[in-house]
Amino acid sequence: MKSYTKIMTLTFFICFSLFQNNGKIKAQEASKVVVKQIEGVYKFYVNDKKFDLKGVGINYVDGHDFEALHQAGGNAFRTWGTKNVEKELEAAKKYGFMVALGISLGKELWGFDYNDEEAVAKQLKKVKSIVKKYKDHPNVLCWVLGNELNLLFNEDGSLKKVNPKVYDAVSEMVDYIHKEDLYHPVTTTFAGVIEDHLEVALKRLPQLDIISVQVYGDLERVEELMKNTGISKPYMITEFGPRGFWEMPKTDWNREIEEVSGPKADGILNRMEKGLIGNTSGKCLGGFAFEWGQKQERTPTWYGMFHKDGSQTETIDNLTKLWTGNYPKNRAPRVDSIMLNGKKSVQNIKLKPNQKYTSKVYAYDHDGDTLTYKWVISKEVDIRSQGGEKEIEPATVDVKIIENDDAFTFITPEEGEYRIFAYVYDGKGKAGGGNIPFLVAN
Repeated sequence: MKSYTKIMTLTFFICFSLFQNNGKIKAQEASKVVVKQIEGVYKFYVNDKKFDLKGVGINYVDGHDFEALHQAGGNAFRTWGTKNVEKELEAAKKYGFMVALGISLGKELWGFDYNDEEAVAKQLKKVKSIVKKYKDHPNVLCWVLGNELNLLFNEDGSLKKVNPKVYDAVSEMVDYIHKEDLYHPVTTTFAGVIEDHLEVALKRLPQLDIISVQVYGDLERVEELMKNTGISKPYMITEFGPRGFWEMPKTDWNREIEEVSGPKADGILNRMEKGLIGNTSGKCLGGFAFEWGQKQERTPTWYGMFHKDGSQTETIDNLTKLWTGNYPKNRAPRVDSIMLNGKKSVQNIKLKPNQKYTSKVYAYDHDGDTLTYKWVISKEVDIRSQGGEKEIEPATVDVKIIENDDAFTFITPEEGEYRIFAYVYDGKGKAGGGNIPFLVAN
C-alpha cells in the first residue's frame, strides 16, 4: 500500500510538473496589475507594489537589445503585435520587464472595413485567442488594442473622421478582456490629442481603463492638452520621441528636415521633463519612448535610438541618466550641426551636377574618444508611408570622393533629390549624426 501511494504521488508530481512546463502559465502566476489613484495620483500597481513606468517601444524586427534596455534602467516596453511575442515575453521574464502587450488591429488607413461584419468577427476571434493564451503571463502589464485607429486622411492630407464602428468593435474586445482577464487593464492608442476623436471614441468606449495618446512635439504640453479634453481617466503616452516629420520644416521641394542627433536628444529630454516628469495632473502614468531599435521612416535615423549596426545614440544616454541618475560610463559622440556648401538644411540647398562641394559635420566626444566619420549620399524616399507603415529605404549613390573626414568633399551626381548623411562613431559602440536634403539641378 505504501509503494502504491508513493507511485501515485510520484505520478501526480510528474503530471503536475509537465503541466507547469508545457508552455502554459498557471493563472495564479499572473501578476495582478491595477491602476489606482492614491492621494490624487494615478499609478500602476503590480502585485500591490507601485510601478513607476520607464518604458520604450520595441518592434522586434527593428531591433530588440533587451540587455541594453536593462543596463539603461528601463523596466518596461510596449509592442504593436504578437508576431514575436514568445521571444519578447521570454526576454521580459529574464530581465524583469513588464510588457504593454500590443494586439494588432485592422486600420481604415490601411484598408480594413469595419462595415464588414465577417471581417470584424474574425478579428474579434483572433483577439480572444491571444488574450486567452497570454493573460496569465507574469510579465504582462496591460493590453494595447490596436494602434492609432483614429488616423485617417482625406485626399488633401487633412484628417478624416473614422467610422464609429471602429470603436464599437474595440468596445466588444474590451468587454471580453474585462470578463476573461481580471488582472490587467486595457487601453487603445490615439494619434495626437484630438478632442473630437477622443470624444467619439469614449462615447463607445466608456469602459476603457486607460487613455493612450501618442505625441512628439506636443509632449511638452500634453498635460494642458489632456486637461482641455475634460477626460477624467488616467492616461499614458504610448509613443513619444523626436519631433515628427510632420512637425518639422520642409525644403521648398517638400522634403522634411531632420534634427541632428545632439539637438534631437536635447529636445526629447526637455519634452520628457515637461510632459512626463513635470506633469502635475496626477493622471499621467508615464510613457514609452519611440523606438528601441532602428527603422526607416523618411530617413533611417529619424526615430530609432540605434543605428543599423547597433550603435547607441545620445538619446539612450539621456534616458539612462533619467532612469538611473547617472550617465553611462561611455557616452555617445555629440553632434551639434551639419552644413553643406556652407549652408544649413533650412536654407534650401541646391547644387549643380558634376561639381565639387563640401559638407562638414560639427561633433565632439564627452570622453575624449577619437571620432571616425562615415558619409553616405542617398536618393530621397520614393513612396512616403503613413501611420508607421513599412517604408522602403532609398538606394545609396556612388559619388567621386575628394576628402573624407569630418569634412566631406565630393562631386555631385546627376539631377535629382538627394540626402547626405554624416555618421560619427567613437569606436566603443556609440554614434551620432545628421543629414541634409539637397537638390541637384542645372
